[in-house]
Amino acid sequence: MHSDGFATQEDRTTIAKILVICGHPRKDSFCAGLAQAYALGARRAGADLELLYVADLQFDPHVRSASPNQQKTESDILAARASILAATHLVFVYPNWWGTMPALLKGFLDRILAPGFAFHEDERQPGRYVSHLDGRSAELLVTMDTPPWVFRYLFHAPGDQAMRHATLGFCGIRTLHARHFGPVKPASPVQREQWLQEAYKAGEEIFISLEKARRKARRAAWVKLMRLQFYPMTFLAYGIGALAAASTTGHFDAATFWLGYLFIFVVEVITVFSNEYFDYPSDKLNQNPGPFNGGSRVLVKGELSFGAVRTAIVMLALGLLPLGYFLFRGNTALTSADAAAIGAIALLAVSYTVPPLKLVYRGWGELTVAATHSALVVACGYALQSGSWTDPFPWLVSLPLFFAILPSIILSAIPDYEADLAAGKRTAVVVLGSRGAVAAAMASTAGAALAAVLLHWTGFLPGLGGWLIYLVLPHAGWLMRRLRRFYQEGAPCRPIDDLMLGSLTYVLWFVLVPLLVVW
Repeated sequence: MHSDGFATQEDRTTIAKILVICGHPRKDSFCAGLAQAYALGARRAGADLELLYVADLQFDPHVRSASPNQQKTESDILAARASILAATHLVFVYPNWWGTMPALLKGFLDRILAPGFAFHEDERQPGRYVSHLDGRSAELLVTMDTPPWVFRYLFHAPGDQAMRHATLGFCGIRTLHARHFGPVKPASPVQREQWLQEAYKAGEEIFISLEKARRKARRAAWVKLMRLQFYPMTFLAYGIGALAAASTTGHFDAATFWLGYLFIFVVEVITVFSNEYFDYPSDKLNQNPGPFNGGSRVLVKGELSFGAVRTAIVMLALGLLPLGYFLFRGNTALTSADAAAIGAIALLAVSYTVPPLKLVYRGWGELTVAATHSALVVACGYALQSGSWTDPFPWLVSLPLFFAILPSIILSAIPDYEADLAAGKRTAVVVLGSRGAVAAAMASTAGAALAAVLLHWTGFLPGLGGWLIYLVLPHAGWLMRRLRRFYQEGAPCRPIDDLMLGSLTYVLWFVLVPLLVVW
């Protein structure tokens, strides 16, 4: 893009077309003036733009049948759909009437955004919808007689929220801006002219705005790729080992603690990025992605490139070298054997999907994840503070955590079963079958509770904090009943987010209670 903000030929190729939709029922309205000003500015910047007045279209705004697809689709509706498909950025200009859009624009959207065009419902999973208009962005230019600050802060912008989330967002269109102009009725000609200039400038700076939005979306994609929801458990497990060592030796090295955790954090990021990269064939086939399975989808949706992710993995791996150097340089209690042990654990974690080991493709994936997120990370925390890998406490206190993690890892692969099978992954679900995997999850759930109670009986979880471990028993009983019911249903390949949430919260008992004991 040129420094003056106008588009280069590359920009025009990247952003194919802008569609401005004026939703006011009168073409002589101030909204029409805003739409024209925006269009004039965008064309001045070099945009390929179409200006569409809903008031000019001939169509029935009412859905008179059970589905919009069951009534005649007028030629103007078909043409408008073609314009939406051709556009990469949509601009909706309309007045705020009774907190939302005019009836004409609402009817237009009711007829345009029909099933099959804007979205579809998954036949195998009723109630699950798939958007069709992903990759497009939008902005709203809304006039009103309400002061904009009242509309935004007191009324919570109901029309904006409906468009942003329930309408455009539902169909995959991301709303970038909502610009408010008002109060219009008492506004002077000078004020109205200023608003028209604002609309013109918004159009003239469209490529700058879209580039900023692209960069923001890219940053969001990196955060999404990291899957930060899984990191707190590792931090807590690492903390158990470090605090247990401090209570044994009477010394806590804060610098070593944070450098050690940073090393583990980077290893976990590398593992997650690598899983996304090497699991792409499975993720692409997956019809049941969710917050706990199917990856982050950033590669599947094209939000990041393979080259960018691959480069990030290499750079993070190289970053481990100086981290390891500073971690061991100032700690005389640690030896080269300790460094080798931590390096081996890091290699084991990354090898979940990374060649040549690709442990999840060899049937060892669940055990690897459970071990690296329980005993091995607790032992790292303990060894970095004490220099000892042989003290039985970190290993024994990690045993219930190991068994508690396994059900979540096993269950997360049930929605992925068909895709994993086709991609050649040997998860527990593929090896044992869905019902066999659920049975294994039930056994591991019971094993975690039993191991925790035994630790208390043998004195490894002493004091009042140790007695709290018995609170796990009601949760274990509830989870076992839910798993048994799912087993009886045949453990079908479908999303099980509620069951996953119950299983993941079960894990919390086995980090919070030991953490309280060693604190």
